[in-house]
Amino acid sequence: MRAPGGFHGRRIQKTGGSTYIVSLPKAWVTGRGLGAGDVLLFTPRPDGSMTVYPDESPKAEPTRRTVMVSNKADEHHLFRRLVAEYIAGAPLLELKTPERMSARTRDVVRGFAQRMIGPEILEETADSVVLQDVVGSNPLPIPSVIRRMHQMVRAMQTDAMAAFKLRDASIAKDVIERDWEVDRLHWFVQKQVTTALRDARVLASLSLTLPECATYLLTSRTLERVADHGVRIADTVAMLGKEEPPAALVEELERLHATAATCLSDALDALEARDIDRANAVIDSAQRVARERQKILREVGTKRGRLAVSLAYVLESLERSALYATDIAEIAINHAVENRTEGPGSSV
Repeated sequence: MRAPGGFHGRRIQKTGGSTYIVSLPKAWVTGRGLGAGDVLLFTPRPDGSMTVYPDESPKAEPTRRTVMVSNKADEHHLFRRLVAEYIAGAPLLELKTPERMSARTRDVVRGFAQRMIGPEILEETADSVVLQDVVGSNPLPIPSVIRRMHQMVRAMQTDAMAAFKLRDASIAKDVIERDWEVDRLHWFVQKQVTTALRDARVLASLSLTLPECATYLLTSRTLERVADHGVRIADTVAMLGKEEPPAALVEELERLHATAATCLSDALDALEARDIDRANAVIDSAQRVARERQKILREVGTKRGRLAVSLAYVLESLERSALYATDIAEIAINHAVENRTEGPGSSV
């Protein structure tokens, strides 16, 4: 029988003393080339449902996707296309050019492979490069990736503030280069979630529900944006030149940074503990940062030239970082309610 919404309904039948059986829709069986004697695998889901899929042992050849690219393509455009292909999750990605692949195009492909988690160059010909995803079905736990991203983002912001205070170009350069590490982790989370949405076996291997995948993907994106503001603070070192920020203002900005960093840490803790009260405290604290920013901005307005612009950039980035922490805090509240298991603080 067919239930509302296009779902197939089947009655449970009992055979023997303790065995329950359910028939399968014929179209589903024949559409996948299955027949009597083939093995099906069952994966119970945390929401009480069960996923059914055919046993593919021995494993079939990995899917190969072929993409035509042009040697005349803009380097940034080509890199973005490679990122999109990576997130789409093909185990084998073949990049081909109509004529001999140029050295510039190969450099972009090699740089991409070095910066991402998983892709390795498997083979090269005069007009093609084949990349293989060596991570495959053994992903890193997404919650662990999120914690690693937070550690990196917090360190970047701390070092960016040190570079600003000391006007140290070497520290600033190091912060800017580390942004790639955060990006690659974010793209990895995107790839794993995208693949899990398409393949129930990957979802089962992640030990996460679909709502949890969405939660961590949103969190990853937010952390990536906080990292961008760390880069923006580091960029002010070159902007300052020989200008020296007033010590009193630097002290105020450092205090604001400490509060924003605490907001971010507390938001991640609230997410992990599903603590609604702690998440609300983060939002309240971030709102105080926004009010403090208005007070400091009046003092910044008395400065001129590149000093004023640099101070304004740092101030805005610190406020934005605190507000991004509120985004994670709101995600934490939604996550706590979705799971119906709240932490020690859950009053309204």
